[in-house]
Amino acid sequence: MTFTTLEDAGKFYMNYAKAAGFSTRVRCTNRKGNEIKNQLITCSREEKWKSKISPTEKTNPTVGLNCPARIYIHTLKDVGAWIISKVVLDHSHPYCPSKAEMLKQHRELSMSIRRTIENNEEAGIRSSKTYQSFVAAAGGHRELNFIEKDVMNYITKEVRNVSE
Repeated sequence: MTFTTLEDAGKFYMNYAKAAGFSTRVRCTNRKGNEIKNQLITCSREEKWKSKISPTEKTNPTVGLNCPARIYIHTLKDVGAWIISKVVLDHSHPYCPSKAEMLKQHRELSMSIRRTIENNEEAGIRSSKTYQSFVAAAGGHRELNFIEKDVMNYITKEVRNVSE
């Protein structure tokens, strides 16, 4: 499969990940000077670190599961196109497509929602009340593609930008 840009290839895999029910991250990027030669995008549960806390004491012991799912993208010099040269689709963990929009990578605040949040913040309305108004308008929490923490983080970021 070929793409015109690296961003297009990354978006393709991210859209696939959202449809399949997992999230991704860029594991490594190799460069030659300022030009990117290749990139490895893996499942976000690919982590191989060892925790100092025993798994029986952890609240979420399955965060890093050595998941082998990945794609390897590299450029063809003579053509200038990007191709996916290696694909591993097997996961070492269960994934749920119906809950994929709640993974951090797939959550987003639209421009209209951001503007409403800014207006409510200027009017002195608390972030929890703002979020509850979005929930009521959408017909439930599952209908939104963001969580209350995203609203609070956006407010914090906007307040910092205004004060600086």
